[in-house]
Amino acid sequence: MSWRHKLFAGLFVAGAVALIARVGHLAVAERDFLKKQGEARAVRVVPIPVHRGIIYDRHGEPLAVSTPVYSVWTDPGWTPIPAARYAELAAALELPAGRVSRLLERNAGSRFAYLKRHVDPATAERVRALDIAGVRFRREYRRFYPAAETTAHVVGMTNIDDAGQEGVELVLDAFLRGAPGEKRVLRDRNGRAVKDLAYLRAPEFGKDVMLSLDLRLQFFAYKELKSAVEHNRAKSGALVMLDVATGEVLAMANQPSYNPNNPVDRGSPGMRNRAVTDTYEPGSTIKPLSVLAALESGRYFPDTPVDTAPGYVRIGSKLIEDPSNRGLLTLAEVLAKSSQVGMTKVALDLPEHAIFDVAARAGLGEVPGTHLPGETVGVFTSRDLDKDIGRATLAFGYGLTVTPLQLARTYLTLATGGVRRPVSVIRDAPAPASERVFDARDVRDLSRMMERVATTQGTAPLARVAGYRVVGKTGTTRKVSPIGYDESRHVALFAGYAPAHRPRIVLVVVIDEPAAGAVAGGSVAAPVFSRVVTRALRILGVAPEGSRAIAGAAPRRDAPHDSPQDSPQDSPQEKARPQPNPVAVPRTLA
Repeated sequence: MSWRHKLFAGLFVAGAVALIARVGHLAVAERDFLKKQGEARAVRVVPIPVHRGIIYDRHGEPLAVSTPVYSVWTDPGWTPIPAARYAELAAALELPAGRVSRLLERNAGSRFAYLKRHVDPATAERVRALDIAGVRFRREYRRFYPAAETTAHVVGMTNIDDAGQEGVELVLDAFLRGAPGEKRVLRDRNGRAVKDLAYLRAPEFGKDVMLSLDLRLQFFAYKELKSAVEHNRAKSGALVMLDVATGEVLAMANQPSYNPNNPVDRGSPGMRNRAVTDTYEPGSTIKPLSVLAALESGRYFPDTPVDTAPGYVRIGSKLIEDPSNRGLLTLAEVLAKSSQVGMTKVALDLPEHAIFDVAARAGLGEVPGTHLPGETVGVFTSRDLDKDIGRATLAFGYGLTVTPLQLARTYLTLATGGVRRPVSVIRDAPAPASERVFDARDVRDLSRMMERVATTQGTAPLARVAGYRVVGKTGTTRKVSPIGYDESRHVALFAGYAPAHRPRIVLVVVIDEPAAGAVAGGSVAAPVFSRVVTRALRILGVAPEGSRAIAGAAPRRDAPHDSPQDSPQDSPQEKARPQPNPVAVPRTLA
């Protein structure tokens, strides 16, 4: 063998020994380091996505569900997408080609960029079939709302990251959201998971929630409210329906509304839940509390005469008047005809805090307690009770503000016979104990007096419900402007409950700034009450009252078709009382 062969053989053996030595060194001395470097490039800990809990109505109808979707993303700094494939990628994602190219060029040096969020599985499969290196997929969930704008203000919505933003979705976000799990996976060089190595934490799926809403009642209430707002060319409207037996919210509707399934609608004025955030001077819907204070005093009974002649009363420099001289009325007629003069005289004859005390026990001035975002307490103060005008205006619903939900809770206390009950949007939620705040006999006498309101003897014959007696009260108030009460802007209200003999539901309707001609609560809000209650009692299976339903409905020759309550004269002539600014108190369950 020549020396050349021996040299090459020696070099080969030396190289092999060196290589073996190096491999041995790496396998022993550098093992941990190399393992970490390999895992850093191929092994990842990824979240296991979880879906939010389902939100149901009280009968199990889904109001918010999570559907699986994919978000398409890329890592431009590690695996750039060839420019030649921009067009077909954009077509598969149903995006403009220029938008995709600008996005990728702008993020050329970054390690993460979304191409499109929340695409459906079919679209994800089309993109996957292109087999473009660098295009990756993340499984997520998107919220879908089957009832859309009908229940939007109560149910709320989530953002693109599936976090609650409004309504129940916000206040119960932690309960609904759950917690994602974690697993360790092995990825190939294109970032695709090829093997699950270990499960590190099990996912905790979001818990379901059952609301007190009845979707059947909610749908019809929303439809009627929307129709009334459009027909009367009103600025907005709100409606609240409560279950007398439990205090649960059966329906809560607002106009305008929004579609939580449509991102374009988000941020619109229609997102405000006016039933819990907007405050109004309640006007004559507060008069039943004033009459209740008179009954509690022991000096007044339903047939106690009240002289309203000559049709007006002067308190200092302020003139309070009825549209005409009603003469001598009973207390029941003062309420049915909504006499400002009669109510003023009764208020001034009572102790200073009598009406305020009754209203406070009924729940005015308190947060209703549904915990919906933006729940407002309104303004209710005893500051002016040492003045005659302060007591008089309180007696017919000026100088204080309430939300539709607060007013509904107040009437709930009357519907229960004097038992104050908490309200809730969660079905069968543990609630504080109810509290009796009024004598049942006084409330029963008051309810019988209020039955006349929805007859031809009262202010709201349009609130009548065929086959049932209803209890309620109209309200028409002028809105406040910087210079006093505005003659051209009104709020029409109707609050009541039915059936009269055994109340099942409480309903409050508020129509803000009707502009089609009629502005009275008896003309604008009362018909909505009638239609919604008619359908609701049938849906709830409440049997008609038969012949009792027409008791007290016989027409009288002098019966008005409208009342002073339902005309602009309802507001006091003193225009120096600006509406106080309400204080919003956000409440959460978190």
